[in-house]
Amino acid sequence: MNYLLTLLLAVQMLAAIGMIGLILVQHGKGADMGAAFGSGSSGSLFGASGSANFLSRTTGILAAVFFACTLALAYFNSARTVSSGSVLERAAVTAPEVPASGAAGQIPGSTPASAPAAPAVAASGAGQIPTK
Repeated sequence: MNYLLTLLLAVQMLAAIGMIGLILVQHGKGADMGAAFGSGSSGSLFGASGSANFLSRTTGILAAVFFACTLALAYFNSARTVSSGSVLERAAVTAPEVPASGAAGQIPGSTPASAPAAPAVAASGAGQIPTK
């Protein structure tokens, strides 16, 4: 199942990059007026008819692939079992506990008895103002 999700995500990303490239290559609607009076697109790579038909069909196909991959990814993601509760609640449950000796017990070569106790500071008000 994980390989299928990775494959779908890769196809979706390639389709998105392909659509971006094809959309940037296409001409706007105003460019056809200049080509009607002989300023250009007859000597193009796609012939005298222009590239609008080929590029628009390819863009449409890539858009359909992109939307199909998006729907498939949404379907497979909704099929997974989701635990109730928020992300923050799950993070609070799995957070590691701090030892009672404080951070000084984690320093190599020091013992918790030799570490000075942290001063008690109020959570708000004058306790937050640094002293000189």
